[in-house]
Amino acid sequence: MRGFFVGAMILVGLVHTAGAVGMDEEAPPSPTPTTSICPDGQVWDVDEAECVPIAETGLVTDPSSLIGTVRELAYAGRHDDALALLARAPNQDETMVQTYLGYSLRSMGDMAAGLDHYARALALDPDNLLARSYLGMAHLTRGKPEEAAVQLAEIRARGGAGRWPERALAAAIAQGATTGYDY
Repeated sequence: MRGFFVGAMILVGLVHTAGAVGMDEEAPPSPTPTTSICPDGQVWDVDEAECVPIAETGLVTDPSSLIGTVRELAYAGRHDDALALLARAPNQDETMVQTYLGYSLRSMGDMAAGLDHYARALALDPDNLLARSYLGMAHLTRGKPEEAAVQLAEIRARGGAGRWPERALAAAIAQGATTGYDY
């Protein structure tokens, strides 16, 4: 039975790492062993078929897996773990690393740091629609709907009409709040 469980967990991990994380994913990330069995401070290691401390994970060598795991951790409310994993990213000047640093810090209540990381993400890639959407949501949280509308217009001008970042920010503006799903 243990062999079956380990095999199933390896398969789940492989499926998770094979899927690219994009800006258009609307569904919450599917739980993997990282959030279903690993305790705080640990992530699932596919090669070892066990939970390992974040400081020892090999996830940092695969940007897609790294961001996918960060996204999953953030959705699960494990922002400290998301930040610890992001701190190990070999390229801190990667736009999605900066985007998720901003998201996690903002979610933990550090709005100034979150805004700083969104600005860095957009300096690296002005077409990062996800960073623009999160920045717009941050502006809504700050009571600045006019600044959120500027980001919505930028998303649309950069070809994002109809994509998840545009729809999420437009819905947040229409509702006047960022409650709900905004990762």
